[in-house]
Amino acid sequence: MKTHAQAVVIGGGLVGCSILYHLAKLGWTDVVLLERDELTSGSTWHAAAGLHGLHDNNNISKLQYYTMNHYKELEKETGQGCGVFQPGSLYLAQTEEREHQLRIQAAKAKYFGVDFYEMSIEEALKKNPLINFDGIRCVMYEPDGGNVDPSGVTMAYAAGARQMGAEIHRFTPVTATTQQPDGSWIVETPNGNIHTQWVVNAAGLWAREVAAMAGFTMPLQPTEHQYFVTEAIPEIEALDFRLASVADRDGEYYMRQEGQGLLIGAYEKNLKFWAEEGTPQGFGHELFADDLDRIMDNVMRAMDRVPVAADAGIKRVINGPMIWSPDSSALYGPVPELRNYFTCCGIIPGFSQSGGLGLMTAQWIIEGEPEFDMFPWDISRFGHWADKKFTKEKVADQYSKRFAIHYPFEERDAGRNTRLRPVFEKQKSMGAVFGLNYGWEHPLWFAGEGVEGKESYGFTRQDWFEPVGEECRALRNNVGVIDVSNFGKYEIKGAGAGAWLDRIVANHIPKEVGRSCLTPLLGVRGGIAGDFTITKLDDEHYFMVGSGIAERYHQRYFNAVERPDTVSFESVTEAYCGFNVAGPKSRELLSRLTQTDLSNDNWKFMRSKQITIAGIEAIGIRVSFTGDLGWEIYVPTEQQLKLYEALLETGADLGVRPVGGRSLGSLRIEKGYGSWSREYSPEYWPHEVGLDRLIKMDKPEFLGKDAYAKIKDLPPRELLVGLIVDTDNADASGGEPIFLPDGTPVGRVSSGTYGYTVEKSVALCFIKTEHAVSGAEFDVAILGKPHRAVMLDAPAFDPKGERLRG
Repeated sequence: MKTHAQAVVIGGGLVGCSILYHLAKLGWTDVVLLERDELTSGSTWHAAAGLHGLHDNNNISKLQYYTMNHYKELEKETGQGCGVFQPGSLYLAQTEEREHQLRIQAAKAKYFGVDFYEMSIEEALKKNPLINFDGIRCVMYEPDGGNVDPSGVTMAYAAGARQMGAEIHRFTPVTATTQQPDGSWIVETPNGNIHTQWVVNAAGLWAREVAAMAGFTMPLQPTEHQYFVTEAIPEIEALDFRLASVADRDGEYYMRQEGQGLLIGAYEKNLKFWAEEGTPQGFGHELFADDLDRIMDNVMRAMDRVPVAADAGIKRVINGPMIWSPDSSALYGPVPELRNYFTCCGIIPGFSQSGGLGLMTAQWIIEGEPEFDMFPWDISRFGHWADKKFTKEKVADQYSKRFAIHYPFEERDAGRNTRLRPVFEKQKSMGAVFGLNYGWEHPLWFAGEGVEGKESYGFTRQDWFEPVGEECRALRNNVGVIDVSNFGKYEIKGAGAGAWLDRIVANHIPKEVGRSCLTPLLGVRGGIAGDFTITKLDDEHYFMVGSGIAERYHQRYFNAVERPDTVSFESVTEAYCGFNVAGPKSRELLSRLTQTDLSNDNWKFMRSKQITIAGIEAIGIRVSFTGDLGWEIYVPTEQQLKLYEALLETGADLGVRPVGGRSLGSLRIEKGYGSWSREYSPEYWPHEVGLDRLIKMDKPEFLGKDAYAKIKDLPPRELLVGLIVDTDNADASGGEPIFLPDGTPVGRVSSGTYGYTVEKSVALCFIKTEHAVSGAEFDVAILGKPHRAVMLDAPAFDPKGERLRG
């Protein structure tokens, strides 16, 4: 076994072998995979190994289609069979909401140029004549759906990696990983040590144990999962073609042909956790005792749908472990607190995602950043607050609702009250409906004093539509108080603080005390990795505000520039809370609580001051994400409740209202303001989203400068634009494809809402540059159906920006 390598992959399952293969494919052939047992041990070997392409997230759809298409190429390349069967999948809708979901997916398929389309029951019976279609209102067909052989695919990745020079060592458990001062790692095994530049944790069921060797924890929890295979069924033996699989998500089971019988599996309500305190080291190719009674309700629904299954004997039962993250998506990417340590764990639909995960991992490690925005899978989306209790609650919810529809804006009940701020009970008493934001309970909207806040979910407008409208109108006409404590907040100070910060962000940081600036943070490829407001509080003393959900994500960038010993950089997100006081009467309200002159002459837009308000020392910044006149006021967390009560009591005669996050979304979209992870992403170039004006190439250096220099004069591929959409019962929410009237796909929605001020449905979208012309007409696929839209040449609300500067 070699003693040095560019990367060491820990774990010889499906995903580990894919990562090794793709590293070699992109040119890193001095790479090693270490497996504690035999390849496929753990979860890979017993997987049902289904294939599907479409996902609610567009980028994940792209990666799943890459994976599905790659298997046949892999077979040709290696000579190793992957056992690919693609008879297609039939997706069934029993409810109107499921029909909406499937039509949305069909519209996205048209946008991607892939096959997923409606089929009549008569046509569907030709694909699978065993299905009872009673109660089915819609059928969609995915021709590429099917399954693969778990061991075959894994061995093909392994064979391909070996052909390119990579090494695989079975029965070589990793016993320690130790980081060196230069960022490299020593990986210890009983067979010798390897000094490597990168460690990749793809250890599957043992991911937690491998992470612990490096000194960090991962929010993962294994469960048992069962499926069974029937004996041969005469009706299947009589066919001369393979049956299309059955995707009856409302029935909460999955079913496909296996041999001359059927494979039926389910995600039951009363799930069973496994290995809560750690995965046994000796576990490998073992299974658990059968417990079919646990899934029998689901199985009975499957037998009602395919009656011949009821008469078939059971050939074998598979009850094996799976390991889940809190949201059932991968825990993926470089660990922000470590150097050169990559994770790729907690993957559930692995055989639909293995190729994409491998490719993105190789790009990230070798090139510094993947071509797609991977934040939906990024390990940084969870912080220290994602403890065992939170993880178990969320995993139980995700498992038992595996096939439930994920509605726009939906908030689940699991894992709640993990992080609370002082105003929580006060907001709750005012009927706040809370959402989860990086672990924090954050008010989305307010039902009213003494009313228990509850909400419904669906693809059409829901019961919170009018209350949110009342909040928006109250702010636009009078004054609103928005809790913005979920924003990420940082304090940077000490000799050299300004110079260090200036080397990170793309804009000039403020030179004068009391000045603030907006600035992009650029990624490795020159795209938008973040956007921040930076305020100069004093000489070499700065306050910076950015996306709260991206706080751990952005840590990678802050760590990329060496910080002098004289400079302190501290997250104060927990130490400080904030309110955005906005609306035409915001100045009058705040003036009642402070001696500071808030006039436009004394406090202009994008200026800041340290003030006393309601007897509390605070940081005030004249800026508002609503696009209206307003201030963001930040105070120590222990003073949050005092300030909140003072604002609401003092502004009662002004019509002040507490305003939630849903309203802020509507207000910022009708103003045309982008938001990180929707409009701002490493995928998007600055001049595609209108942030190029904030990039100062006269600076000697900043992160991403060289990459931006290569793309800044290239024509934008797409442009971020606003649309007014003709719709009366549903609004775009994000991800909806956009077509020309003749059906040509030209873009997608990044954010959508109803604009209560402009009284129209509005959307922020990315449109191919050649079609982004003011007044141009498009069709936005809302509920999967075309809704005519017109492109704006300026924001729908206050296009000249007079309100926020007034």
